[in-house]
Amino acid sequence: MMTLDDLRRLDPKDIGNWPALPKLGVLLLAFIGCLAASYIFDWQDQVDAIDTSKQKELTLRDTFLDKKKQAVDLDAYRKQLDDIEKSFGTLLKQLPSKSEMEALLTDINQAGLGRGLQFELFRPAANETISEFYAELPITIRVTGNYHDMGSFASDISRLSRIVLLNDIAMTQSPAGVLSMDAVAKTYRYLDEDEIAKQKKSAKDSKAAKK
Repeated sequence: MMTLDDLRRLDPKDIGNWPALPKLGVLLLAFIGCLAASYIFDWQDQVDAIDTSKQKELTLRDTFLDKKKQAVDLDAYRKQLDDIEKSFGTLLKQLPSKSEMEALLTDINQAGLGRGLQFELFRPAANETISEFYAELPITIRVTGNYHDMGSFASDISRLSRIVLLNDIAMTQSPAGVLSMDAVAKTYRYLDEDEIAKQKKSAKDSKAAKK
């Protein structure tokens, strides 16, 4: 067995004549040094490239799974869009056209008269409020009668084939005991193609002006 003194007496210039055990130790250190140098100067870049590729693979796999899920859900999305379009079409049919507005105003008036109410005021607004696809027309009304008939009138309005909403309802009673109801009946109509085109042009011009 070699001692520390034996190791100190070894000639580093004559490694070939060293005993087997020290010679094996030097070879092991040289091998470890080569591995370390290879990792620092070559393998590290390759390891980093492999890690980057693995991360890219995970990202691509997540993207693929997301696209696959979208493709699977495409039919459901199409059906949902179709249902929305049908619902929108149903609502649109409840709005009168421009030519039908006069008949709708007559229906509102007749609903009150049919319940025995007296109209003291029935005043459509001078101008409509125009939105993207429809126009809103508020009608200020004042009717007199008994409480039960006014409730029936409000119920009849809600059951009209066209959309009419009663807003800002206020009930008052005169000193003589006459009951009055003030309200704003809002009704809506859909815009014709020319009006929709005009609205879109106006919105486009307004957007361009802001730029």
